[in-house]
Amino acid sequence: MILKDRVVIVSGIGPGLGRELARCAVAEGARVVLAARSEDFLAEVARELDDAGAETLVVPTDITKVEDCQQLAERTVERFGRIDALINSAYTMGKVMLFEEAEIDRWRVPMKVNYFGTLQLSQEVVPQMKAQGGGSIVMISTIAARKPMVNDTGYAGSKAALQAAARNLALELGPHGIRVNTVAMGWMWGPPAQGQIERLAAARGVTPAEVLAEVEARTALRGVPDDADCARAVMFFASEHSRAVTGALLDVNGGEFMP
Repeated sequence: MILKDRVVIVSGIGPGLGRELARCAVAEGARVVLAARSEDFLAEVARELDDAGAETLVVPTDITKVEDCQQLAERTVERFGRIDALINSAYTMGKVMLFEEAEIDRWRVPMKVNYFGTLQLSQEVVPQMKAQGGGSIVMISTIAARKPMVNDTGYAGSKAALQAAARNLALELGPHGIRVNTVAMGWMWGPPAQGQIERLAAARGVTPAEVLAEVEARTALRGVPDDADCARAVMFFASEHSRAVTGALLDVNGGEFMP
């Protein structure tokens, strides 16, 4: 277990990747702090993990609120005494629309959450990581930040900004033993992706299976990774297995995008 006795915060606990990140961290031996806005869903995930023998802490958190970010870091240290890894999974797509039709103010929302909110939470864990001699911050990004897609400008822009910030933070925080890396996801098979496939199929008047086949054909592995596959890649950066790696970006998309 590569995270045995480590303390890992996962933001953005939701029905897709967020829950799988928590499950995977627990499977690797971590004590996991669950953070998201939905208290009901947090409680559901915590029950599942606790029933499996995990040690968890639930902290309802809106990462756009500085007081919430402060409370998350403080409660983690109060309960577990340290913060070994922060996995920044909280995000919003914002309003998906063509640029010519866009209300630019609507695109401030993904910037507020995906960029400023993520950096705000990251800032709150740095003092504890410095005090204990190091830690790992993992940014969850997207293939859309480097592979242009119609309608994704607002979301992709916020994640591209985060990728640039991560490299700068890696340089700044490296002398304190704090690593900052990014994992960029493509399609991930789980509830959110399944819903999106169904919506695309309905809009085009075809079956979900046909849309999925088109997506799979664009990948080198001819398949869509599921949420658990992608979560396992994140664990590498959260663990000491990547102790010599910082400022890196790992593509996890089945080979749909290969720079």
